[in-house]
Amino acid sequence: MKLAKKYAESIKSYDRSKAYEVTEAAKIVIDTAKAKFDETIELHVRLGVDPRQADQQVRGVLVLPNGTGKTKKVLVVAKGDKADAAIAAGADYVGAEEMIQRIQKDNWFDFDVMITTPDMMGVVGRIGRVLGPKGLMPNPKSGTVTMDVAKAVQEVKAGKVEYRLDKTAIIHCPIGKKSFGADKIIENFNALMDAIAKAKPAASKGQYIKSVTLTSTMGPGVRVVYNKG
Repeated sequence: MKLAKKYAESIKSYDRSKAYEVTEAAKIVIDTAKAKFDETIELHVRLGVDPRQADQQVRGVLVLPNGTGKTKKVLVVAKGDKADAAIAAGADYVGAEEMIQRIQKDNWFDFDVMITTPDMMGVVGRIGRVLGPKGLMPNPKSGTVTMDVAKAVQEVKAGKVEYRLDKTAIIHCPIGKKSFGADKIIENFNALMDAIAKAKPAASKGQYIKSVTLTSTMGPGVRVVYNKG
């Protein structure tokens, strides 16, 4: 009941039918994040593309200027000097076949990102049906299948995010925490929106960016004015 009351108070504090400039929208989202924990600030972008068409997919990765505020646990599946490099770069878990067996036998998923070298993809692929639905399957497009595992680990730890279109043509992506303050949230917002704008498929016709909304974990959404796409 308390949460519902806070939510009701929040939606009365601004005009929900209006779209705000990002500087004001960020402040509203932070002010209406009333939960006792440090809420995540999320960006939701509806695109004018057809997600059913292969030539209209939108997907990419970038390191947010201020990170996400979440420390991600990284598992690297590699051998030899690549495993050593992953350890030196700060990977939380490093191994080869034994890590795959641990996931299979113990249903172990105490990690947020899996990174692997191309030569280990045959081994990782054995559990693709398990990793895929959880969004943990390594992919060259996301930079998680690479020979430069050290760089990949460092980028994840620095706040790399992957953005991708869902079935309803919306991209959902975290861009920080309430504790970041408006300036850092705005900086991350601009970086991600620029990346999405640059990822516009050649097959996309008409208005590309349909709507942009900022929300906190427990708070209401605030529509944002965006005129670049």
